[in-house]
Amino acid sequence: MPLPTEPVTLSVEQIGELNRKLAELRHDINNHVSVILASAELLRHRPETAERMLVALAEQPPKIVVAIAQFSRDLEAAFHIARP
Repeated sequence: MPLPTEPVTLSVEQIGELNRKLAELRHDINNHVSVILASAELLRHRPETAERMLVALAEQPPKIVVAIAQFSRDLEAAFHIARP
């Protein structure tokens, strides 16, 4: 089914499912941002950890992108949305 061109009404169950998917996405992104902040803080206080912390920092943005892409796929599946 293509994207609707008119307003759509969601059922209580669909709104609940959307809320669950958004909560999962917030949780995933929060986890990755927490690693970024912790790594930056550790770098500030213990510069000798730079090599290991830079690896951890570099890994987080792609993981956030993966989490957002998964959210998009899950949302499309839950609401039967087909990409053109």
